[in-house]
Amino acid sequence: MKVLVIGGGGREHALVWKLSQSPRVDKIYCAPGNAGISEIAECVDIRTDDAEALLDFVKYNWIDLTVVGPEAPLTAGIVDAFVKEDRRIFGPDKRGAQLEGSKIFAKDFMRKYGIPTAEYKTFSSYLQAGEYVRLKGAPIVVKADGLAAGKGVIVAGTVEEALEALKMIMKDRAFGDAGGRVLVEECLQGEEASFMVLTDGKTVVPLATSQDHKRIFDGDRGPNTGGMGAYSPAPVVTEALREEIMKDIIGPIMNGLSRERITFRGVIYVGIMVCDGRPYVLEFNVRFGDPEAQPILMRLNSDFFDLLKATAEGRLSEVVVRWKKESAVCVVLSSKGYPGPYEKGIPIRGLDSFRNDNNVMVFHGGTALNGGVVVTAGGRVLGVTALGTDIKAARDNAYQAVERIRFEGMHYRKDIGDKAINK
Repeated sequence: MKVLVIGGGGREHALVWKLSQSPRVDKIYCAPGNAGISEIAECVDIRTDDAEALLDFVKYNWIDLTVVGPEAPLTAGIVDAFVKEDRRIFGPDKRGAQLEGSKIFAKDFMRKYGIPTAEYKTFSSYLQAGEYVRLKGAPIVVKADGLAAGKGVIVAGTVEEALEALKMIMKDRAFGDAGGRVLVEECLQGEEASFMVLTDGKTVVPLATSQDHKRIFDGDRGPNTGGMGAYSPAPVVTEALREEIMKDIIGPIMNGLSRERITFRGVIYVGIMVCDGRPYVLEFNVRFGDPEAQPILMRLNSDFFDLLKATAEGRLSEVVVRWKKESAVCVVLSSKGYPGPYEKGIPIRGLDSFRNDNNVMVFHGGTALNGGVVVTAGGRVLGVTALGTDIKAARDNAYQAVERIRFEGMHYRKDIGDKAINK
């Protein structure tokens, strides 16, 4: 079987790595890929938003399954284009991808189908949004409606911060057209968790739980990023809470998708805030989380290709999902300046020391090859991911591995997994 993975970040490296372990997979392509992916797949120079070129590549190379990593191609309708040409692809169609592509659509969907979430109001007027913020006070959350690479959510501790966020999004257009409308919602207080399920539209299979660390600095300080680390499992999601999430959140989501006649064959990622023991939805994603995919896939003990293909073909009920007992922790190494401007092309040292370590994987995010040397090429550069008997052991293994890697300006959080260990 031949597989094409679309994307070039740490999530896609994890997808390619896990797919390469399937005895049914003979060849993996990745578009566009990165330096780490190039070691286990053939990278092809096609942009993730060039659906026509990707479809031509799939036809010419007789690809059996295409797996979409990032959200942008999904919201642009790549699945619709592939399905029209009868090509097997993993991911929701354009209508289903609205759950991530428009935060306002997602909140309205939750309100319509009784899914617990924070109170909110939407605005297309900068002045009206500002008046509402002054009326409600702080803390308060300001969100750009569209895609903003994980950076379009500002948790404002003061009214002034919220007004500055509105200006940045709606007037300065820091996120382009994504900021044409904004969502202002109450600030839920509690502990976050990431809850992902696979679904073919009929069957739902929960994946291992995880917890992301969004802020750039230790102690959850500083601006939001795409994610600075993650661990799995997330102790905050007890068995009782998991059942509640499935009943009160996942069940209504599936009912809503069915009622709206939305085709969804892929991943539904639910960002959960646990407040006083009750789960509330912060956001939806329609693809694997990054960096949550890295520790989750380290723990997966089933054939990943069979899982994805069965999902894409509407046969998910036929597949059994098994997990390793070990925990996993991922620590993201970022470029100096991220999530703001950063330099590229900085050599990375120490990567060769992990080639024979089965308990540690270094997933490449923003990397490239320059004359045979691996160099930085993005904000989130590497995701050092390790297994361990529990979260503490996995964390210790991950940070020991981090110490073997060096590049100028390398930044990482020192507290990934502490919440789970200190419970």
